[in-house]
Amino acid sequence: MQQRKSPRVLIYSHDTFGLGHLRRCSAIAHALCESNEDLSVLILSGSPIIGSFDFRSRVDFVRIPGVIKLHNGEYTSLTLPMAVDDTIAMRASIIQHTAEFFDPDIFIVDKEPLGLRGELAATLDVLKKRGAHIVLGLRDVLDEPRLLAPEWKRKNAVPALETYYDEIWVYGLPQVCEPLAEIDLPDSLRRKMIYTGYLRRFEGSKPVGQPAFTKTDKPYILVTPGGGGDGETLVDWVLRAYETDHDLPYASMIVLGPFMQSERRSEFITRADALDKVDAITFEAHMESLAAHAVGIIAMGGYNTFCEILSFDKKALIVPRTAPRLEQYIRTSRAEDLGLVSMLCDDGIRAAETMATAIRHLPQQQSPSDIVVPGLLDGLDNVNILTRRMLERRPKTTRPEIASARKQA
Repeated sequence: MQQRKSPRVLIYSHDTFGLGHLRRCSAIAHALCESNEDLSVLILSGSPIIGSFDFRSRVDFVRIPGVIKLHNGEYTSLTLPMAVDDTIAMRASIIQHTAEFFDPDIFIVDKEPLGLRGELAATLDVLKKRGAHIVLGLRDVLDEPRLLAPEWKRKNAVPALETYYDEIWVYGLPQVCEPLAEIDLPDSLRRKMIYTGYLRRFEGSKPVGQPAFTKTDKPYILVTPGGGGDGETLVDWVLRAYETDHDLPYASMIVLGPFMQSERRSEFITRADALDKVDAITFEAHMESLAAHAVGIIAMGGYNTFCEILSFDKKALIVPRTAPRLEQYIRTSRAEDLGLVSMLCDDGIRAAETMATAIRHLPQQQSPSDIVVPGLLDGLDNVNILTRRMLERRPKTTRPEIASARKQA
């Protein structure tokens, strides 16, 4: 029987669109490897831009074919001229074969208990029989209960959790949000839920100091609509504020996001070029560095941006989307109630003067650190503790059939 040399963690992120799932999984992967010198992490992702991110030693990824969700709720292949069912079948096969060969000790699944359209079912079955620890990782908010409950029922989420999962990690705190509070879960699953706290972010290895592409060496406000696919309203509102009020106290740096429509992206860059105090770029892989050096943040309120606001103690103005999900609004309203951020709701009119006034008030806000919430940013520390606890229970040897399969490969 062959000795097992080093522990392995496999992370699944379906990533149909946007950057949220991928950035959350990357933060977890890097934290695990930094705290466990012999551990390796492999990320399974459908993100078309996963190769644009820097992955550190012992973290790697497998890119599976991408799919995208249409406005009518249906899925279609992102780039391949294939029926979506065929694309899902291909993804499922790649996922299963990767998992079988990588043979992880721990399998962390992001958000979807059975994966996109059930593509994880066979993989979960294989890894469960092999004795891998299987974890569902959830952000602090999924959606409003009236929509989440029927969605989980349709996806058979609860039976999957009962059959395959050892623990459910919620990357947040119950005093901020409880993602499954209104879901009819058996007590056995409630006992599997662990609130870790939010995932602290770090500036990373990018050189510090004022970013080279800004027009001014003065302090700036970072404006970020996340991946940008649904951030056009926010960007337009901020630009109109600067176009209307030329005496706003701070410059703004707008990161449009790689998924914004090319026509709108070009329009926004042209408008920013005409303003002395506004810079606009498409994408920045080191958003943590930009957030760390900003005097404030204007954003839509996605999970990762919220973590950056807390981690770098930034005064923030959040303009949450309310469709197709209320996730951002729920998170932001709870955070505002606690005094962590300020919220500006989209009234449909979006007067330039309203945004300009909010930008002027931003420096007068309190900082998140002025509010004491115990354990608020302990997420990565607790994920490491939970991971080490699982690894301590792993078999000390490689199963003979797996070792044999590797030799044949």
